[in-house]
Amino acid sequence: MPTPGYVFRDGGPVPDDELEPKSVDGGPSSFLQMIRPSSGSTQSPTTGPPSTSTGSPMNTPTSSKSTLNPTTDSHALANADHDEKGAAHYAPEQHSVTNTGFDDQGAAQLGHNEPEVKDLGWNEHPQDVPKPLVGGLPNEELWLLVRRFNKQMYHVKATKEALGGLDLNVADEDEFSPDKLRANIERLYMTVILGLMGFGKHIARLRSWREPRRTAAFCVAYFIAWIFNFIVPLMVVTMIVLIAYPPSRPIMFPPAPLALVDSKTGGIQSPPAGVLGSHDTATGAPENHKGEAAEKEASNFVNSFAKIALSSASGKHEASDPESDPSGVDTSVPDPTNIALAGADAKCNTAGGKTGTKHDKTKQPMEDAMWTKMRPIMHIVGDVADMWERFANALSPTSPFPEEAPRLKLAALLVPVLAIGMLTTSAMFMKQTTFIVGAGFFSDPIMWRALSWLNKEFPNWQKLLKIQNTILKGVPTNAQLTITLLRVGEVNKAPLPPPPRSDEPPSDHPAELDKDDLTLDASHDEIHDAIHHDPVEKAAADAAAAQPKPKHHHGSRVLGFLKGTTKTGVEAKLGLDKARAVVGSTHARNHLGILPKPGENLPSGPIDFKARYNGKKGWVYISTSATTPCVSFSSHVSDGTGEQTDNELKPVWSVPIEEIQELRKVGGLGWKAKLVVGWATDRNVADGLEIIDKNGTSWKLTAIGLREELFNRLIAMGGQKWESW
Repeated sequence: MPTPGYVFRDGGPVPDDELEPKSVDGGPSSFLQMIRPSSGSTQSPTTGPPSTSTGSPMNTPTSSKSTLNPTTDSHALANADHDEKGAAHYAPEQHSVTNTGFDDQGAAQLGHNEPEVKDLGWNEHPQDVPKPLVGGLPNEELWLLVRRFNKQMYHVKATKEALGGLDLNVADEDEFSPDKLRANIERLYMTVILGLMGFGKHIARLRSWREPRRTAAFCVAYFIAWIFNFIVPLMVVTMIVLIAYPPSRPIMFPPAPLALVDSKTGGIQSPPAGVLGSHDTATGAPENHKGEAAEKEASNFVNSFAKIALSSASGKHEASDPESDPSGVDTSVPDPTNIALAGADAKCNTAGGKTGTKHDKTKQPMEDAMWTKMRPIMHIVGDVADMWERFANALSPTSPFPEEAPRLKLAALLVPVLAIGMLTTSAMFMKQTTFIVGAGFFSDPIMWRALSWLNKEFPNWQKLLKIQNTILKGVPTNAQLTITLLRVGEVNKAPLPPPPRSDEPPSDHPAELDKDDLTLDASHDEIHDAIHHDPVEKAAADAAAAQPKPKHHHGSRVLGFLKGTTKTGVEAKLGLDKARAVVGSTHARNHLGILPKPGENLPSGPIDFKARYNGKKGWVYISTSATTPCVSFSSHVSDGTGEQTDNELKPVWSVPIEEIQELRKVGGLGWKAKLVVGWATDRNVADGLEIIDKNGTSWKLTAIGLREELFNRLIAMGGQKWESW
């Protein structure tokens, strides 16, 4: 199968200077022209110059399929043909791709004869959503990707570069914030750490001889290779087989639930959670939807850190906070991250030390140095997680990315290593290794001169040599995979439904497990006892839960009083914002509606999203029924069809999707105020979204109940090449 870039003449993306411009004025009076093709003149006295686009339209009123400008491999894959497994096909001789409409495609890959988008079950129960939404990918795995994508993306900007043919790379200038660090550490746990734990447990199973046939096969192969000095070739051949031939993986390394295997003995154990509710977690905790238990484990993993991790656990992310309001809730709340430092200072004071900046001249410089060094550390953690995801997606590709090419490329790279291993003796290998070490140690002046020359003659040589631009070119991270899947839905005017929300606690019943497929040295009864709750312990826990709660101690009553007082203060403060908003306070307007009322129904989507602009209630509308898709805000209620006229909707403003330059998630409150409001009221805070066009004009929307879903639709609709900030 050809690589994703094969649809272009030279295997790379179309240069930006060859892309035909699209420009439509975004004034409110042009809303009707943007969502419907005009029947007469192409220019209106009040709409400015007409669109200069002469290429394929983004979509037409009679077409059921939108066409994204194929500026990256992700856009090209979204427009490609899809077979019954969702894998993309290309038509290189035509330099274009078309939808052939196979019967076994996912629901989001099938065109329909409606001018507007098709609702695939945005408000339906997960069981009622079409299966699959994307061919070859179960809905639970698709929602897992989208849910983690929502946590990872904060701020995107349109860029001219797409490293490795894929956009949504992390910007080099991406600034540090504890919340981003938290997200990257969680990704590291869910990818690298859980993966290494699984590898370690496979090693424990092999060493335990509890699976004698498999361990004996490995043992015989190893010592035969040792006798003939073929250890390195044997290891390389094993890696080539595992990479190039996926069916060999479950044969050589039979899968088993991670929490069911004892890392010391290699046998079975009762999961730390007491029941095997999930297969891919260290605790085996139950979950309502696939991947939720691993995400909660990752969150608790981050929460165990101190100091800087305390800031991460608190969600400190200044870049997404609204501007400080001198009289708002945020300024009256103390910084909880100072608690750890205050405790350390108190301990030092009791020992007779002095902790003030007058006595300790290292305090402020060291704090500044630590926070400065957190930025490269955050990038390193993110790069490691990205690399792991790329290798995982190369070894086990997900539709619509190619299935064979990345694996064969990786396997081919090991063939020279195999040849060297077969032709090189151990003495030659040690001789070469020691020479390379010595040359690297003593050639510092030569290396610096060479690097200076490269930086001068080829300023971008480091980017060209990055692994995502060489051996893993065209292989996505999970974020790049997710945006491609979102674009697939947008191309076919069938936006992917959002992940289901888990309001109910997960069941205590164990997850499905085929005991006959397990190769662990244990009987069915032993496995049954391990994956279920211990009857005695469960009975004791139920009895303890049924006992009447003890009377509140003095401390609990004080805490309850403080919580009630804080709740009253928060409600009074937010109530005062209504009066301040009337007299023109911008900060107060942005606070209106941020606390949805209990039981309030969220807007449905995918066309309209309930929000506020300048404090006024309204709806954000996304229209794709015309040549130029656009997003607009109106205070008038939609009928849900997306086909109302400008006289009916009367938009306050509208922006063509192609004109969007930047999207930034913003908090409904500052991070400190969020902590207090969440603790005192036990309610979610509705956050906002800032839209910036190519002219630098900004529109800030607040109190958006479905902020993540709106963000995902906007970044997936246009032909922009995004960069993550």
